[in-house]
Order: sequence, then structure tokens, then C-alpha cells
Amino acid sequence: MSENAPLPTVEAIQERLLRGPYHQWLGLEVASVAVGEIELTARWREEWVVNPDKRYTHGGILAALVDLAADWALVSQTGRGVPTIDLRVDYHRAAAPGDLRVRGKVIKFGSQVSTAEAHVYDGDGKLVASGRGVYSTPRA
Repeated sequence: MSENAPLPTVEAIQERLLRGPYHQWLGLEVASVAVGEIELTARWREEWVVNPDKRYTHGGILAALVDLAADWALVSQTGRGVPTIDLRVDYHRAAAPGDLRVRGKVIKFGSQVSTAEAHVYDGDGKLVASGRGVYSTPRA
């Protein structure tokens, strides 16, 4: 983002984020945004359940949320989409049914590649997953 570019707003990021049908399906809402940081809420869906007996959320949903929050933390800084190069996800506990809160933050912004991390929390504020991604960020 150039020095003269306006700071990202929740409304502007929300509008861009919801252009993606998958993001709509996840029920994503932007809670807050700043340059290099974002907080999202993902609204619970029964389709997230991987085990109907234990009713916990599929790890793929958690990985997608890590990638999205890290990616969009970078979008808040670059003003444009950034492709994922590499992603690592750690699972800390099963995510029970309920909305999830995801926080993403830029760790290192580079001229060709950048690193961002994200943490996914359940409704009780317990960490359920975290991760770090590397993204392509060449200057436009």
C-alpha cells in the first residue's frame, strides 16, 4: 500500500472478501482491520462437522480460516490479492460447534514474498488452531 493510500476500512474489506462464494459460505464477517492486521468471525455451519458423534469441526475448515486471515492481513496492507505459496497449520484442540474468531497479522513484509500468521479461537476464547503462511507479494 502506498504512503498516500487510504487506510483499509471494515466495510471495504468486507465487501471485497464477500465477493468469493466460499467466503460467503463460511459466513465470514470482518470484525476489525488495520494495516497488516485483520480479525474475522466465521459463523457456525452444521456442514463443518467431520464426526457426527463427537461434533467437532473438520481441520480443513480451520486450515482455510488460518489461510484466509493471514492472506487478508496482507491484503489490508497491499490493497490487492496475494497468492499463497506455503502454509503450515497446527491444531491445538477440537473445535466444538459455534462461531470461530480468527486473527491474522503480517509478520514480515517483503518485496517478493511475505509472511503472515493467524490464530483461530472458539467461542470460549480457546485457541483451536494456528498457522503461518508465505505469500507472493511482488510490487504491482
